[in-house]
Amino acid sequence: MPEDAAIGPLPKPMPGQAGDVKYRRVLLKLSGEALMGEQGHGLDPAVVKRLAGEIKTVHAMGVQVALVIGGGNIFRGLAGASSGMERSTADYMGMLATIINSLAMQSALEGIGVPTRVQSAIAMQAVCEPYIRRRAVRHMEKGRVVIFAAGTGNPFFTTDTAAALRASETQCQALMKATKVDGVYSADPKKDKAATRYDTLSYLDVLARDLQVMDAAAISLARENRIPILVFSIHNDGGFAEAVKGRGRFTIITEEGARA
Repeated sequence: MPEDAAIGPLPKPMPGQAGDVKYRRVLLKLSGEALMGEQGHGLDPAVVKRLAGEIKTVHAMGVQVALVIGGGNIFRGLAGASSGMERSTADYMGMLATIINSLAMQSALEGIGVPTRVQSAIAMQAVCEPYIRRRAVRHMEKGRVVIFAAGTGNPFFTTDTAAALRASETQCQALMKATKVDGVYSADPKKDKAATRYDTLSYLDVLARDLQVMDAAAISLARENRIPILVFSIHNDGGFAEAVKGRGRFTIITEEGARA
């Protein structure tokens, strides 16, 4: 991991919170499905607003925050490919869906006073900035939340891989994976009541046991760059803030597989 000195100045934290965080720069990975709430498709404005509030809480703690949001609530590339669509075309359509979600989250964040920038891996300058690594880092140093849209900009890569890539490029201290459950389980806990929950795992554990946390490319990228992955429930109010503090209920994935 990079030393703190390489991270640069942080936004001014609220009184009493300066020393209350474990990770000073993080990337939050949200699925597109997280934005649709109980709907079967699209965006639920109330859910987007609640998630924006969770992000604002962490931002107010003086933490530099970046986001990657999936597009599965609008269009999923793999689903399009499985129905006969050419895979590259389907994946590009999925990337456009992530831009829609990113703009929705930007609007929600700025509506509650959080300065935000969307950077897209596909040039779309009428609505957002192109992805430029140094500019993204500078935005975070100035206290802006940066949302990375359009995945990696290439087909055949998931937004999980994009999250691990952007976290590596911007020297994030942790990759926060928000899910429907409070950590990593041996099986789907909603289907298997005997599923075992893990407090800690190693990257190799995840790969060897084929645990469906993130795809293998994302896990390998995080491992290569020694970025811990914290898996927590986005449905628990304050869960994101607690995880950033190194507290609360989550599973942490590191090289050693131990909660440091």
